[in-house]
Amino acid sequence: MKKVKEILHEDYLRSLMFGLQDGIVSTTGVVVGISTGVSNKEIIILAALVAVTVEASSMAAGQYSSEKAVHQMCKTGENKIAHTDNLYIGALIMFVAYLLGGAFSIVPTIIFDQPAARTLAIVSSFLGLFIIGYLRGYLVEHRPLRSAIELFIIGSITTVIGIVVGYLLKV
Repeated sequence: MKKVKEILHEDYLRSLMFGLQDGIVSTTGVVVGISTGVSNKEIIILAALVAVTVEASSMAAGQYSSEKAVHQMCKTGENKIAHTDNLYIGALIMFVAYLLGGAFSIVPTIIFDQPAARTLAIVSSFLGLFIIGYLRGYLVEHRPLRSAIELFIIGSITTVIGIVVGYLLKV
């Protein structure tokens, strides 16, 4: 882990953590919400794959454009700062991390049938959030267990929202 800290640029760490976290949280909400409202496995998988690829692309584009704005802002004015990160690499990290995060809930949905798939998607996602939160805390040397619990709570809230919406709008 020490070697990872040495080679991972702080902007890339931000892209990686944000992509993984948001990929898990958003995709789990979609998968669980849709599987609560629809019983057709193919529709659940289609919706999940469309959502995760569109969201990963959108997040990568947002990463690129927001970092570009920061780079441009830092080139002007009194406080000129030279950035060493590559905008394209940051966007690519965001894209791949988001897809990997989405896999935590999509893979169980592909492999298993409902309702077991929904339960396994939730368990897998919560476990992933806990591990990623712990690693984040460890990497930044700030309370790894607290960081893990924090991400777990965030994931729980969004998953409950997905279940409620899916239940209320069941077709």
